[in-house]
Amino acid sequence: MSEGLSLSPEPATGAAPAAAEAASKPGRASLLQAFWELLHDLAVAVLFCFFLVSFVGQAFRVQGTSMLPLLEDGERIIVNKFLYRFHPIERGDVVVFWYPRDPAVSFIKRVVGLPGDQVELKRGVLFVNGNEVKERYVPSQFRDDRSYDPVRVKKGFYYVLGDHRDSSNDSRAWGEVPEKYIYGRAEARFWPPFKPGVIR
Repeated sequence: MSEGLSLSPEPATGAAPAAAEAASKPGRASLLQAFWELLHDLAVAVLFCFFLVSFVGQAFRVQGTSMLPLLEDGERIIVNKFLYRFHPIERGDVVVFWYPRDPAVSFIKRVVGLPGDQVELKRGVLFVNGNEVKERYVPSQFRDDRSYDPVRVKKGFYYVLGDHRDSSNDSRAWGEVPEKYIYGRAEARFWPPFKPGVIR
């Protein structure tokens, strides 16, 4: 009788670890599943952000004063990178592009000449195809009174100028911008918060 009592606890002690192990397996499995779901969600979020930045829109920090008074140094803007996949670049657009002399650097300027246009500056006044352009976005204190010979814009290129003509490094100095270098149009200012607005 005593032998039977001494042996009876063994099955019970053997069953307890087995039950604990069985109980712990679902816990580990659910933890692993939650980890993979988190990883999946993060990957989707990263890919979505990459898609947005690459093809739709991107924040851009203005550096310099070449687009005064429209844009000031340090302001943040949204660049529409999707538009020009379906819509042609137009005269007057404020565009962001890779600087032709150093494609690692981005510039922001206004398009004043389209492919085939003849662009000329006479004592600071812009003429396109022989017609004077009324540039209300260029205040008198920002004008450059110098003259530049007529330029016929090549096919696939655009003539760009900064609104602050007296301090802008633009097509007057280094020529037209290839269309393939223009990657977006400036749409809106979002910083500083007290000065938001559409860019035109």
